Amino acid sequence: MTTALITHPDCEKHEMPRHPESPDRLRSVMARLASSGLMSELQQVSATEIGPKAVALAHSPGFFKTICDAEPETGLLKVDADTYMSRGSLRAARLAAGACVDATTGVLKGHFNRAFCATRPPGHHAELASAMGFCLFNNVAIAARHALQHPAINRVAIVDFDVHHCNGTVDIFKDSPEVLVCSSFQDNFYPYRYLDYSNAHIINSPLAQGADGSAFRSAVEQAWLPALEAHRPDFLLISAGFDAHRDDPLGELEFDESDYAWVTDLMLDVAEQFAGGRLVSTLEGGYNLDALAASVETHVARLVSR
Repeated sequence: MTTALITHPDCEKHEMPRHPESPDRLRSVMARLASSGLMSELQQVSATEIGPKAVALAHSPGFFKTICDAEPETGLLKVDADTYMSRGSLRAARLAAGACVDATTGVLKGHFNRAFCATRPPGHHAELASAMGFCLFNNVAIAARHALQHPAINRVAIVDFDVHHCNGTVDIFKDSPEVLVCSSFQDNFYPYRYLDYSNAHIINSPLAQGADGSAFRSAVEQAWLPALEAHRPDFLLISAGFDAHRDDPLGELEFDESDYAWVTDLMLDVAEQFAGGRLVSTLEGGYNLDALAASVETHVARLVSR
């Protein structure tokens, strides 16, 4: 089994001073993967920029142009209450979404079996027609729709274990039963949207403030696994947010690295059982640099070793 690492240094050009979603997140991840020795076991791929046609797979007409037009020549421009763009943000966002498409294409063509996209900005809060929550394009949603264009892919599953609910992913797929969305998240917490949305292919697993990995594991086993077994996805995507870690400053859950190892192994089992092993994971949240780096190392090590 070959695992790819898809990234690009220009994802660091999305600069937001004194903001938790900083270039240091990606630097810490890449430094940790290098020092761990995992780089030698990964097929390294340079991400390419996404274009308007691909963005339109998941977003409303004109959304790509809206984001393009919002990039400032200098300084920062506020596109949402806590989402900003700087000079370089557009390229970073196009690369982050492009990495997910590149990963999906590579898996479908058999260039590698699975992939991790080490990119920023994240994507799972970006809704059909709006950027929000540090996110500009919904990277995983674009990848899902890209996968569904392949004749062998009829059903896709997206699993999301970020501390924040994937409101954007739900917004995009709420009426698309071919895409199963499973999300665990801290209840009564940002983004305060779609937290209790109900549809057969939208599986919400809210966790109480202070919940630890045992609560997460129970939710996955009781809610996600039956849904995944019923859906039988041809392709599996992971929105890998690591801000449910006990040391993260933005969340109030109590996960640790062992929980990320456990859920990664479980999703690899699901991918092997139903999807021919086809799996793509992409970085979402995680804002304590040490916890983020250690969690990504754990996640990628499981992708490589299985």
